Amino acid sequence: MNTKHKILQEATNAFNKNGFGAVSLHEIANLLGISRGNLTYHFKDKDLLLEAIATQMWQKMETERAKSRKLPSFENLHNEVQLYMKFQKEYAFIFLDNHVLNHSKIKKQFREMTKSTIRDNKAAIAYAIKLGNMKPEPISGLYNNVAFNTWMISFFWMSQQMIRGEKNKKDGEKLLWSLIIPHLTDKGIKSFKNFFGEDYLKNLGDPFEVDINSMIAF
Repeated sequence: MNTKHKILQEATNAFNKNGFGAVSLHEIANLLGISRGNLTYHFKDKDLLLEAIATQMWQKMETERAKSRKLPSFENLHNEVQLYMKFQKEYAFIFLDNHVLNHSKIKKQFREMTKSTIRDNKAAIAYAIKLGNMKPEPISGLYNNVAFNTWMISFFWMSQQMIRGEKNKKDGEKLLWSLIIPHLTDKGIKSFKNFFGEDYLKNLGDPFEVDINSMIAF
């Protein structure tokens, strides 16, 4: 691994641990055991370092996404969700810091990727309807909302975990399927079971056991 790649790796780890704004170039150089001058030879400032890390992330994501873009299927939707979750962990500071998300180049890239992802989600739904795996839209606008919410839950999964103080390793995919499964046909349910397994369907989350009487105060 050359010096430039070592810098990107060490900087990403440091930003994930402490936040982008809390880590200086001098501290990154110390972590690497090199001089600040050596580091700035490769990246003159933190903005350029951030852009390089983001570029590395986009390239990895596009390489992974290209592997599964054959048909707009639920299998590809599953792959897309897992991809988001994977890169949220690897580049957590990008997804959790609004200042980073609003960086001009990062914001532009995320907006383009968001449009593409929602468009792919819609295509997956349309394909499922055509195959008879999903019912026709019961209420106008509902499936557009499902496509949007599928992206939103995936993208902001780590943010909501941080806000709620949730430390479990759930990746959020079962929550997404809980939005889609009620709209599947019998054929779609069978196809879902064939891909995920019977146990997956039976364990989407904790059972809904709420005693309304205990929630009403008189």
